Amino acid sequence: MAWHAGRDQGIADGVEQILNEPVIDRSVVGARVLYHLPVTGAMGLNISKQYARGNWDWIIVNGGGNDLWLGCGCSRCDGKMQRMIGPNGKEGEIARMVQMMRQSGAQVIYVGYLRSPGVGSIIEHCRDEGNELERRISRMAKADSGVHFVSLQDLVPYGDRSFHSGDRIHPSKKASKAIAERIARIIDR
Repeated sequence: MAWHAGRDQGIADGVEQILNEPVIDRSVVGARVLYHLPVTGAMGLNISKQYARGNWDWIIVNGGGNDLWLGCGCSRCDGKMQRMIGPNGKEGEIARMVQMMRQSGAQVIYVGYLRSPGVGSIIEHCRDEGNELERRISRMAKADSGVHFVSLQDLVPYGDRSFHSGDRIHPSKKASKAIAERIARIIDR
């Protein structure tokens, strides 16, 4: 969510421009769902710490990809996934975080992840784990009419590198705009 932020070309910037409504962006590059260091966690590297209590209408959140890609070492993804969100979508840190946000009465939009363009991406090997993470988040959203899941599974055509930044992980400006449009459609409804 934080890629291109501060340059009027991030996802939150796009939502603000499309809806012509103020959007506060507290996202931080590299943040994780499971993050235990207190100081840097309080500075936003712990996604749940990015949330500020308030009278919000909508809360847009994303998280889990950095935990899997950077935190599993390609060998402990099942345990990490379970700690983030259980198979039924009702337990784990993501479910707790979304429940906490919903207690304010706000609607919550949980945004999924861009898929690899299928060519030359270092996240290609995480595809199955990303799909499972999104299945679980989708189950969580289906259980609460105030939680909306925005999958990005179909956003990137195979072989199309234009939806990714040079690292082929994070969204390009084009993708950030397309993601903002999907989010804005839900809010606008």
